[in-house]
Amino acid sequence: MARTELHSKKPLSKAWIIAGLVFAFFLIISSSLLILYPFASKERTDYFIGEHPILYKGEQVGNAVVENNTVYVPLSFMKQYVDDSIAFDEKSNSIIITTKDKVIQMPSESLTYYVNEKPVKLQLTPITDQQGELYISLDPILAYYPIQYDLLDATKAIWIEQDGDERQVGTIHAPKAHEEKLRLRSEAHLQSPYYDQASNGETVFVEKEEQEFYYIRKENGVAGYIHKEFVQKEEKRTVSIVHEQKEATLPIINGPIQLTWEAVYSKNPDISQLPAMPGVNVVSPTWFELSGEDGSIKNLGSLDYVNWAKKRGYQVWALFSNAFDPELTHTTFKDYETRQKMIRQLLHYSQMYQLDGINIDIENVNIEDGPLITQFVREGTPYFHEAGLIVSMDINFISNSGNWSAFYEREKLAEIVDYLMVMAYDEHWGSSPVAGSVASLPWVEENLQKLLEVVPNEKLILGVPLYTRIWEEKANGEVSSKAWSMKKVKEWLKTNNVKSVYDETTGQNYAEHYSEGDQATYKIWLEDEVSLQKRAELANKYDLAGVASWSRFFADDTAWTALNLDQKQVTKK
Repeated sequence: MARTELHSKKPLSKAWIIAGLVFAFFLIISSSLLILYPFASKERTDYFIGEHPILYKGEQVGNAVVENNTVYVPLSFMKQYVDDSIAFDEKSNSIIITTKDKVIQMPSESLTYYVNEKPVKLQLTPITDQQGELYISLDPILAYYPIQYDLLDATKAIWIEQDGDERQVGTIHAPKAHEEKLRLRSEAHLQSPYYDQASNGETVFVEKEEQEFYYIRKENGVAGYIHKEFVQKEEKRTVSIVHEQKEATLPIINGPIQLTWEAVYSKNPDISQLPAMPGVNVVSPTWFELSGEDGSIKNLGSLDYVNWAKKRGYQVWALFSNAFDPELTHTTFKDYETRQKMIRQLLHYSQMYQLDGINIDIENVNIEDGPLITQFVREGTPYFHEAGLIVSMDINFISNSGNWSAFYEREKLAEIVDYLMVMAYDEHWGSSPVAGSVASLPWVEENLQKLLEVVPNEKLILGVPLYTRIWEEKANGEVSSKAWSMKKVKEWLKTNNVKSVYDETTGQNYAEHYSEGDQATYKIWLEDEVSLQKRAELANKYDLAGVASWSRFFADDTAWTALNLDQKQVTKK
């Protein structure tokens, strides 16, 4: 029989149990911290991409080229961020820059560029072509743009700033902080990769904040997130770049403008037969018209007419038109050389006829050629101003009417010229299948309000019609019209013993007559003292620069008094 021995176990002490529990608790907490709170990332990554990155408005926007310490930036950068009007002319292989008083032509791969056609010599070409992309040197264009740049030695970045840019200066204040906490992180937390290292006492620039972090930029151009507690904000600095531009000395007009166009198609009017026009202070004869693909301009100017106008106190703003030919317009306006030829001719004519201004009347243009028209006006205005000429341009109301409206870049044009004249007609064209007013007052006001959203009122002149259309409606539904003068309409009313009545819907007097002999109904919405005064009141109501009437030939003596913008004669509503 086996012997069985029984042994008793000694129980664990309470101290061991407590120690074990503490150790287990420590392991759980440590594991949780490792899982939930990882240490700061030690991964470093590049902030900039490529050599000579362009730093602009807190972002890298492409790369520059540096040759012989000359910095070149892409033309596309200048066009997108600095000046959308800077242009490249293919025929002359030149970059064209315009300011209020200068036109700068920079030919590619040349040591000479031109300011208002005067040559300027350089040591290095201002334009370079890099793999099919054009680059422009920053140094020669600093005189024309409110920008400045720094070439940063540490990173080779090009830091470009504009007039008015603000910098919030800050100082790194962290004498005891671990270096990992002074790293500029790609995101607003320590676990993200970092771009660069800051140091205690370093000057930085605070650009934004996110939660408990600032986004700061070092003087080498590199930026990233750092905890707010390590950055002490200082003063703000504002970039100030002042360029002096020569102010044009232009003829002075006392009071609102009251212009009338003188339609000259083949020869000038007999000045001995021209009537007095009380209130008128500007006349605009249609003298100059584009005539050839080489940019040649037909001239119908008359010194006798100018002398007649000056004796009566009128300024003369001669009109230049594109002959309303879209193909000829495309051919001549697309190249810098032909645009300059047209400008030189107009300058020559302005001296020959002692003009006070140029009125640009460009109509019927392909929509895609609209920027070419803007460029012509942009290039011509500095020269016209230098010659002491007021620059005005005719436009239509905003509409989808293709070649007759959509091509106008009204907002840009308003920044360039002295005045825009809106041809507030024709609501119903001569070939309209439906009879109606040339320009009813509600239609004019509604479209005027839309236009004033993009054109300042002090630069806008309201164009008004002095003609009316007599509409003939036949029994078979055929509709036709003819443009008549104010005098001829009044004679027709008298001859046919027809009385006009006021039409509330158009704000005009209206007349209608049925002719047994013609088997037709005639309809007229009159331009008379009533309608013209209402148009003058619109110009006053919206504080416009004045009125312009088309054309002097259609007016009678009552037109000038009705259009007078003298505040004593026209009540402002």
